[in-house]
This record gives sequence, structure tokens and C-alpha cells, in this order.
Amino acid sequence: MSDRQYELVYILPPDTTEQQVTELHEQLEAVVSRMHGQIEKTENWGRRRLAYEIAHQKEGVYVLELINGSGELMKELDRRLRVMDQVIRHLVVRVDHEKRVVERTRSKRQSNSERRRVKRGLPPQRQPGEGRPAGEVEEPEDDRFDGVEV
Repeated sequence: MSDRQYELVYILPPDTTEQQVTELHEQLEAVVSRMHGQIEKTENWGRRRLAYEIAHQKEGVYVLELINGSGELMKELDRRLRVMDQVIRHLVVRVDHEKRVVERTRSKRQSNSERRRVKRGLPPQRQPGEGRPAGEVEEPEDDRFDGVEV
């Protein structure tokens, strides 16, 4: 099966240093590469307030990892993160499915638009300079008050 894309977010205690965050990232990177995955992007969101208290902590250091890999890779990462004392919470979400749905919706809208344009006798694709200039809105005419002072 082809690789899928996942977002992994994990929360570390607020007193975690940059060095400790880097070490944890390197551990995860080693597991990902060993299981033929790839970390596409890493974002350290920094110290933020938690929505609710977890393990007597009111704040935590959030880190986001965008990972391309298999389901087996994510199961292994989930297992490892669950037993690490320095990780307060973690969440893995598959995101490639959402991107596919968005792309499918976009292509469906495009084909419907082209079909309607052809039906009206227009070319399927919008031509440059066609339509109203950007920012200009056409006001609907209201002839109910023609000739009447308001």
C-alpha cells in the first residue's frame, strides 16, 4: 500500500528545553527512517496553555510533525510515545484523505462550471479579462421607486 500522510502532535512538559525537544525529534526521526517513512515538516509551536490540566500541568510545549509513512509506522510511533515519560499527550491524525476530498470537490465544481458555460454558449474555460473587474460589484436595479422621491 502506498504511503499516507499523518499529522503527529505531541505535548511535552513546560520546563522542557530545546535540547530535549531536539533529542526526542531525533528519536522519532530514527524510527521513521528505519520503517521507510519520511518526516516532511516539523513545527515547534512552543509553550502554550493546555485546555485542561494534565498530570498537574497547566502548560505544555507543543510540537507538530507531518509524516509520510505506513499505518504500521504510526502504530509503532504511537506505542513508543505512549511509554515515554516526557510526553504528556500525543495525537496522530491521517490527513491525506481530507486533501483528496477537497481535491475531488474542487474538480467537481470545475467540471460543473465548464458544463454550465458550454450550455450558455461560452467557452468552457474563463478567458482573461472576462467578467467584472476585480472588486467591482454590480448593484441590482430596483425600479419600484422610479420617479418617486424617497
